[in-house]
Amino acid sequence: MTTTTAVQFLIWLLIAASAIAVLAKRVRIPYTVALVLGGLLLSLIRLPLLSPLQPSQRPNWLTPDVILILFLPALVFEGSVKLDVRDLVRDLVPLLLLANVGVMLATLVTGFLMHWIIGLPILIALLFGAIVSATDPISVLALFKDLRVDKRLSIIIEGESLLNDGTAVVLFQILLAGLVAGKLGFAKGVGQFVLAVAGGAALGIALGYAVSRITETIDDPQIEITLTTIAAYGSFLLAYNLHLSGVIATASAGLMVGNFGSKRGMSPRTRTAMEAFWEYIAFVMNSLVFLLIGLEVHIGALIHSWQPLLFAVSAVLIGRAFAVYLLVPASNLFAKKIPGRWQHVFIWGGLRGSLALALVLSLDSTFPYRERLLDLVFGVVVFSILAQGLTIKLFLRLLGLADGDAPAKLHV
Repeated sequence: MTTTTAVQFLIWLLIAASAIAVLAKRVRIPYTVALVLGGLLLSLIRLPLLSPLQPSQRPNWLTPDVILILFLPALVFEGSVKLDVRDLVRDLVPLLLLANVGVMLATLVTGFLMHWIIGLPILIALLFGAIVSATDPISVLALFKDLRVDKRLSIIIEGESLLNDGTAVVLFQILLAGLVAGKLGFAKGVGQFVLAVAGGAALGIALGYAVSRITETIDDPQIEITLTTIAAYGSFLLAYNLHLSGVIATASAGLMVGNFGSKRGMSPRTRTAMEAFWEYIAFVMNSLVFLLIGLEVHIGALIHSWQPLLFAVSAVLIGRAFAVYLLVPASNLFAKKIPGRWQHVFIWGGLRGSLALALVLSLDSTFPYRERLLDLVFGVVVFSILAQGLTIKLFLRLLGLADGDAPAKLHV
């Protein structure tokens, strides 16, 4: 694989993403859904002109670690830097419950169902549950903007996705370590989990604060935007090397820069430039990630394994429903009430995406049941993005949550 071929591969991805973006607007389907469909179509086309996109021609440096370290910090930072921390604090109880306890409950329920129905060994089944436990609602949030859905509903879904990514990664690492060691120590696992999450948050806040204070002494958009890039990737890499949660660190750094640094240390010109920069970076990263999902899916393998895939999708939805319907009513006792209709959206709008694929692809080639897990996770992600992504608009309207529609008779 030459440098020229790698550059050609990226250029072709950007060309495809741009063309699909234009087409998605014309046919009015979610952009991320269109990207996955486009990737599936491109993987089936055998034209010499498109040869850089074929599996045998793709760059060998595009590993799961690269996907995690290159794409994830940018997406997490862009999402967190634009969030108002006051909105998150107002819904801190449901956010923390869903993003922490909810991920663990969903992992347990999904894992035990997969063990019981399909017969996967219990630790392998729990590992699968952890891989698919984090939600990735990027395409749903884009729809929410178009449909003028309640701002609080959007904030809860986006805030949870930022927090539960970190929880899922830590849980995955703990279960994987238990599988390698041959046993899983509960007390040790809980300690590692708390340390990784709390340590990542502290690290991200500290680095975000340091960058924010430096920007107060500078009035140069290019330098200040570069400093935010250092905050995004520096927090992730530092946490990664210290065995803390990189996602939580980056999200915390983004919240600090967005709510403290940009308001106190940046001029309006710099703030506008920074927001435009990160919006563009997020667009490119999302385009590449979702297009790669479509390119990497093996349709034949998914069709061949349709029955276990159906069980897997059902187990994931049941696990998510169990967590939402149990924890949201509990949070309503201590915080502002979340309507019952919103809870249905939390379940159907909780898409799975790039993080799940990166985690399952990071498993060593000698890992037992790796190929089985690959098929199951890819199937869940494809169903999530295509089936749930394409129907969420209708789902919101049936619930009366879009464009001021009147509630439907079946509301709960």
